[in-house]
Amino acid sequence: MSVLLAILLQVGPAPTIQPTSPIPDEIWEQRRLNREAARQREEQGTITDNRLANCVALIEVNPEAARADASRWLGTAKLDQKADAAQCQGMALVELGRWEEAAETFINGRDLTTPDAQQSRAQLGAMAGNAQLVLGRTDAALTTLDRAHTDAGGAGNEVLKGEIALDRARALVALNRGAEARDALTLARLALPSNAQGWLLSATLARRMDALDDAQRFIEQAALLSPTDPEIGLEAGVIAVLSGRDDAARKSWTSVIETAPDSPFAQVAAEYLAQLDPA
Repeated sequence: MSVLLAILLQVGPAPTIQPTSPIPDEIWEQRRLNREAARQREEQGTITDNRLANCVALIEVNPEAARADASRWLGTAKLDQKADAAQCQGMALVELGRWEEAAETFINGRDLTTPDAQQSRAQLGAMAGNAQLVLGRTDAALTTLDRAHTDAGGAGNEVLKGEIALDRARALVALNRGAEARDALTLARLALPSNAQGWLLSATLARRMDALDDAQRFIEQAALLSPTDPEIGLEAGVIAVLSGRDDAARKSWTSVIETAPDSPFAQVAAEYLAQLDPA
């Protein structure tokens, strides 16, 4: 067994490179849309009565001002608006790197939301769980994400359920509960068949559980969905070398260096290649 192979079997590729996203993907998309809307309003000289949209757009320019505005809003908002106020305040705190306060804000917002508003409760719970993951509070994060997953199911939002399932899988992996993480990823792939990250996480977990055939199948699907993603290329090379296909590993890692030369993934790929083919 090569030194490289032994290292990969023990720790896997670059375990600290990929941070946990503090906010679910649909919230990042909402922020992008809000930025575009704010730009159009500026160009047209118009305003909007959507306070959440205004608040989230302000985060991009002045997160501290957005946090202060959301805090005032939360104090005066009617019950049906408190979820929006808490969401913006929490997102501003995330932008400021104040994870502890962000987690508390998201949870408080969830708890202030009426029980029938399950979509809002699920979104706030998902963001709270991600903030707790960033803080390293994995057990608490899993509890929060489990509740958010239930709320998303009650709201009938399969996409949000799938995204929360991905976050649950990350928490379960961190807790060394691989079989449960595998089940969570199965649910995520069913709900989000076009999400390359779900297939990548599935491949990584399968590889770490010595299910290399499954790992290869999952990483191939991830590569089809996102062929230039350097993280996928890095993992594809790891799976290849563990399967005894050194030439395929060289090809994958070389592609990472060529497509993302300035990324941390390229640096790791170069290190792997050097170990695979020492001078």
